[in-house]
Amino acid sequence: MPLPASPLPDFTSSRFLRAHVEDTLAFYRPVAFDPDGGFFHYFRDDGSVYERAHRHLVSASRFVFNWANAHRLHGGAAWRDWAAHALAQLERDFRTAAGDYVWTIRDGRVDDARIMAYGQAFVLLAKAHAHRIGLCDAAAVRQVFDRMEAVFFEPACGAYADERSAAGQLVSYRGQNANMHMCEACIAAFEATGEARYLERARLLAGTFALQGAARSGGQIWEHYRQDWQVDWDYNRDHPGDIFKPWGFQTG
Repeated sequence: MPLPASPLPDFTSSRFLRAHVEDTLAFYRPVAFDPDGGFFHYFRDDGSVYERAHRHLVSASRFVFNWANAHRLHGGAAWRDWAAHALAQLERDFRTAAGDYVWTIRDGRVDDARIMAYGQAFVLLAKAHAHRIGLCDAAAVRQVFDRMEAVFFEPACGAYADERSAAGQLVSYRGQNANMHMCEACIAAFEATGEARYLERARLLAGTFALQGAARSGGQIWEHYRQDWQVDWDYNRDHPGDIFKPWGFQTG
């Protein structure tokens, strides 16, 4: 159910946070599961599904995260089974033979074949949380990280490039957002496996953007960069509605 307009929710209250989690799970429980694979992604406020065929890598990965954490919160087999169901679709429908994960699918087939670092970071997060509940081993987590290392990481810059075309070419755009999510995913991978290299990479990414990058952009973390990692002050200035790459400084 929607949060009330007043009083303002107390985000420091464990009671509120637990109730909000339960409300969220209660919304998805009766409507999200697709017996043919994965989970539906598009819902109206009343829970009805308005698009059944299309799936997005970010949402598909996030469902693994959601159900894995629901299992850790509640125990039992049901949420773990849902996490396994979500993970199975990631591996069956999104994963390429090379070990990358495409951006979108429709009816179980590739719809948008771009390989986005943002999306791969969400897969690493999903695998880390799947590992925490025994759905994959540490090697599966490592495989995603190593593929990112080979395809996107630019050691001289201490950051990940953003996007590969369907033909396998890196585009010139560089961005903060994918690196932020990769930092989050590396912390989760460290917590899941205890392998120090994930924490070391998270620290490197944080330093690249929160220290070095912020020093070049007025003390705040800018979103968009050119291929040489110089700030691109104008990227998407005329397209502020881009949900993944909006112009400017971003909150949150």
